[in-house]
Amino acid sequence: MKFIDEVKIFVSSGHGGRGCVSFRREKYIPRGGPNGGDGGKGGDVIFVADSQLSTLLDLRYQQQYKAEDGEHGMGRDKHGKDAEDLIVCVPVGTVIRDFESGEDLYDLTHDGERFVAAKGGIGGKGNAFFKSATHQAPKFAQPGMPGEENWLKLELKLLADVGLIGFPNAGKSTIISKISASKPKIADYPFTTLTPNLGVVRVRENQNFVVADIPGIIEGASEGHGLGLKFLKHVERTRLLLHVLDPSDFTNRDMINDYEVLNKELKLYSSSLARRPQVIVINKMDLTEASEKLRNFEAYLKRKRKKARLFSISAATGKGIKELIDYTFDLLTELKAK
Repeated sequence: MKFIDEVKIFVSSGHGGRGCVSFRREKYIPRGGPNGGDGGKGGDVIFVADSQLSTLLDLRYQQQYKAEDGEHGMGRDKHGKDAEDLIVCVPVGTVIRDFESGEDLYDLTHDGERFVAAKGGIGGKGNAFFKSATHQAPKFAQPGMPGEENWLKLELKLLADVGLIGFPNAGKSTIISKISASKPKIADYPFTTLTPNLGVVRVRENQNFVVADIPGIIEGASEGHGLGLKFLKHVERTRLLLHVLDPSDFTNRDMINDYEVLNKELKLYSSSLARRPQVIVINKMDLTEASEKLRNFEAYLKRKRKKARLFSISAATGKGIKELIDYTFDLLTELKAK
C-alpha cells in the first residue's frame, strides 16, 4: 500500500431544507389554518479516527466530500427528513488544518475520536411555526440555512513511542525487523526505506511499545534535502529517540560527525524535538572495525561530558538487542509517569 501522509481536500456540509407554506384544504373545515412543516437539517461532514488505517491514500483519489441536503418541509405538518452525516475515516494521528490559514483545527489521536469539520445547515421553519393569536394565517416560511464549506489540509503524524533515527544504511530497518514483526525492505544502498515503518515491540506479556523507523534524515534535512523534511514530523510525537550510528568501513561514515550533524538537524527542525531523550545505539558490532570506533566514540562522549546512554549491538546477530529493548521499555515507563 502506498504511504500518503498529506492531502488537500474540500468539504461541504448539507444545506438545511426550506420550510413549507401550506394551509389546510379539507372539506367541511372552513378557514383551515397553516400546516407547513419544517425543513430537515443538512448533513455534517465528520472525520473519525480509525486504527485500522495507516495512510491517507483514499483521500488522495477523492478530494471533495459533500454531505446531503436536508429535505424540504411539506404540508400537513410534515417535517423534512434530516440528512445523514457524511463520515470520513482517517488514520489515528491525523492533524486537520485550515488550508488557507494553516490553523490547526483538530488532532485525532485516539481510535474512534470524531471531529465535525463542517456543520450542516439548520432546516427552515414552516408557516405553521409562525401561527399566533394575532397572526393566524402566516404566508411565509424560512429558507434552510446554508451548510459550511472549506478547503482542509490533512497531515498524518505517526503515533509511536520510540523513533529510530540515523543516516541511511545505519541498520534501522534491520533493527526494527529484529525487535518487532515489521518486515521493511532491507538492502545495502542509501534510501532503501522510503516510507516510515511501524512495529510493535513485545517486551513481556501485556507490555509493549510502538517504534517507528524514520527514513531519509541526512545533513540539510531540515531544509528539505533528502527525504528528511517529509518525515521528521513523524518523530514529533515520540517520547524517546534511538539514535542509530554506523561504525562500518563500508559506508565510510564518521560516527561522531553523524551524531553531531543529525542532532543539529533535529534542533533546526524543532527545538523541543532536539531536547527529546535519546539513547545512542552503535549497530554492526559484529564487524572487526567496530570495536575501535566504539572506543573513539566513548572517548568523544567523555570529552564532551555527554551523559547519553549508549548501547553497542549487532542487529544481524541479535547481540545486545534484548538489553536495548528492556532498557527502552523501562525508560519509556519513567517518561510516561512524569
